Amino acid sequence: MAEFKNPNQQGGGGQDSRSLFVVMFFMIAVFFGLSYYRQKTNPKTVSPNAPAASQPASQTSAPPPSAPSASVAPKASSTTNSGAPAVQAAAESTTVVENELYRIEFTNRGAQVKSWILKQYKDSDGHPLNLVHTQAAEKFGYPLSLHTYDSGVNASLVQALYVPSTTGTLTAPATLTFKYSNGGLDVTKTFSFDETYVLHADVQVVRDGSPIRALIAWPGGFGDQNNAQAYAGSQVDLSRSARDEHLAAKKVSGGETMNGPLDWAGVSDAYFAAIFLPDSPTTASLVTFHNELDVAKTIHRTGFGSGSPSAKAINVSILGSALGDTSGHTLTRLYVGPKAVSVLKNISTTSANGTRVTLEPLLEFGFWGAIGKYLFLALQFIHQHIVGNWGWSIILLTLAINVLLLPLRVKTMQSGLKMQRIQPQMDAIKEKYKKYKINDPKRNEMNMEIMKVQKDNGVNMFGGCIPTLVQLPLLFAFFSMLPKVVELRHASWGWIPDLTAPDPYYIIPIVMVVSQFLMQYYTPSPGVDPQQQKMMAFMMPLVTGYFVLSYGSGLGLYWAVGNFFGIAQQWVMNRTSLGREMREIAARRARRKAGAPATLQGKR
Repeated sequence: MAEFKNPNQQGGGGQDSRSLFVVMFFMIAVFFGLSYYRQKTNPKTVSPNAPAASQPASQTSAPPPSAPSASVAPKASSTTNSGAPAVQAAAESTTVVENELYRIEFTNRGAQVKSWILKQYKDSDGHPLNLVHTQAAEKFGYPLSLHTYDSGVNASLVQALYVPSTTGTLTAPATLTFKYSNGGLDVTKTFSFDETYVLHADVQVVRDGSPIRALIAWPGGFGDQNNAQAYAGSQVDLSRSARDEHLAAKKVSGGETMNGPLDWAGVSDAYFAAIFLPDSPTTASLVTFHNELDVAKTIHRTGFGSGSPSAKAINVSILGSALGDTSGHTLTRLYVGPKAVSVLKNISTTSANGTRVTLEPLLEFGFWGAIGKYLFLALQFIHQHIVGNWGWSIILLTLAINVLLLPLRVKTMQSGLKMQRIQPQMDAIKEKYKKYKINDPKRNEMNMEIMKVQKDNGVNMFGGCIPTLVQLPLLFAFFSMLPKVVELRHASWGWIPDLTAPDPYYIIPIVMVVSQFLMQYYTPSPGVDPQQQKMMAFMMPLVTGYFVLSYGSGLGLYWAVGNFFGIAQQWVMNRTSLGREMREIAARRARRKAGAPATLQGKR
């Protein structure tokens, strides 16, 4: 390892050395813990010969709708078992409903949705985003299909040709009704649309004159799920009596029924959601679906070796849900759209206990959620009112945070100077007790003397670690917030096409390593041994660079800008009277240490 000289480097051990290493060890442990968690939640690669996951008995596969016919001809030539004329279409048709936010294409086969385009969002190829996961829908069912507890009825309803109230294109506000009657089954599905992301569904299924429980479903997945992280972020979300819950895939059982009260419930991934808001929360019930799908041919890969289809199967969890009412008559609103705070907070319902609840809890940032939420609100404010680019907004937010932390860093440097001033006394105490072994009780007396010297001189042994301890929660909150904010999805800055994805050119990780090294190099560490200082100056940049290599470039941008701010600040502070005194003390100690070996050798 090449030698280098740190202008702020000092010799000697001490309590501060141990406290610094405690912080560094904590950072490394957290980083690798988070990386391990992400690997555990990524899709597993299995052999293509592995048996397919079995589906719950309550679920049936829905075949894809066939190509729509050019003409529609409802017919009533046949009769039901009760003698009433059948109501079913002669051919398949489509109806499109759209507003400024979406374009929904229905097919009358199963009266379900073939595509659900969100006009304000793009997929990874730059096309308008279709929220229907086509591969999953072909196998597990399309959105707004019906789910009953009878597999035979499910199969009939999926294949039935309903008679729509209209075909062609409807512009919201609008209402679309599908009717079907045959073989003793009478089905009516009515959907009402307005100018928002929310629609209303009115569904009723009657068999031989008696209502049966038919739930309206979002059977599985979202169209933006095209990489490992997207599948890992899928979950079931629900609110019971104004208390929200979020169930990861491993906690979701296929075919399980959750009875009310349910304020709202459904499924989501990192950025989008399909959530039911029942008209009657008390009598609502939710069925959860958990299937597995081989996405080896469709998944997008990032990082080294990306781009080519995998020869092995890649099985991922596909979550879905269906909501109904115990009375057999389902009345519910359905939100299908982005998990954006500005949208979610305006969608509300009344809980079973009379409390008003919104969909805002859908966007949750984990353990550091409270900090992450306010970090994003500050970031959003900068984006809306100062600069209209998310990358520059991250830079400005980083600078603002570092300016606020500047007084704390000055206090830390003052604490470091006090530590240097008493270092000769601490060295003398250590010299007095060095003949005792580390487990000797006399060592406790040494520690007591050192602590007394520190206390008498107003030195806090953890003073040098306070800025790091304060910044760590901000860093971890930013880490948990970044991949869950739909506003940052596909947000570009400079050469980076997506701030939530790794830098495709690896520039940010390289800048991170360089800035972290310079930060370690210029920052004084009172009481830390020179060899330890050298080791940390190389080890920490490599650890953080590796971490940023596979994570969202927005985090690396935040981190690197903070490092460069700290370098500039330290460069200025090193030239103040405080900095000059620290360097003079360090130089005197270095000269004493340089002369010590010669004196000892002469005695020998």
